[in-house]
Amino acid sequence: MKALILAAGRGERMRPLTDRMPKPLLELAGKPLIVWQIERLRRAGIRDLVVNLGWLGDRLADALGDGSRWDARIVYSREPEQAWETGGAVATALPLLGGADAPPFAVLSADIYTEFDYARLHEAAASIAADPRATSAHFVLADNPPHHPGGDMALDAGGRVRREGVKLNYGNIAVFHAGLFAGRPARQAWKLFPWLYAEVDAGRVSGEHWRGAWHNVGTPEQLAELDARLRADATDLSPALRRGLARG
Repeated sequence: MKALILAAGRGERMRPLTDRMPKPLLELAGKPLIVWQIERLRRAGIRDLVVNLGWLGDRLADALGDGSRWDARIVYSREPEQAWETGGAVATALPLLGGADAPPFAVLSADIYTEFDYARLHEAAASIAADPRATSAHFVLADNPPHHPGGDMALDAGGRVRREGVKLNYGNIAVFHAGLFAGRPARQAWKLFPWLYAEVDAGRVSGEHWRGAWHNVGTPEQLAELDARLRADATDLSPALRRGLARG
């Protein structure tokens, strides 16, 4: 399975830190946000990565290179500094992900910190590949953060995403059938939602509720608070576990 890491955004709420630094390169506990994601993907056996670039994209590409230092393969989907939103980003990157006939692929944001085990996505991808008419996408939902208490979507008892019910936060982690984006507009801005609600309403989107650590790192204050927490947690660990945290 390939993965698209969304890294093109301007990071307006993170200014002034993002005036000269792409947001995915901001560090948590001495490691860039996007590197936490790359390392967790690699541990899950996902090594073919597409990173979309927008604001200060050359700096991001220079920092990550071809991904070989993480035993990964990274290619880049370039966008203008005013990025093309999630829908446009996926449609534009589709050829790099294998095209309309590609196996299901993961899409995740570069600027979240989570302990979610991406290996869990392999089962979802297999279900989508086996019968895309029954399941075309899979969403990871998380507990609602303080800045978004109302949530986005709900899960029914059968593990299907619904728009009605007790709502959870869309965790910016998903698996998609490539055919969803075949023929959709590339190289222009359009949002994933509300377009994808048609699949939700048709009952074709599965989901899961991740109850572990998940943080949408949106402001300098949130970055500093989480950085301090991770560093404090690391000092309480044994040297061996501390080295494991440093490796992600």
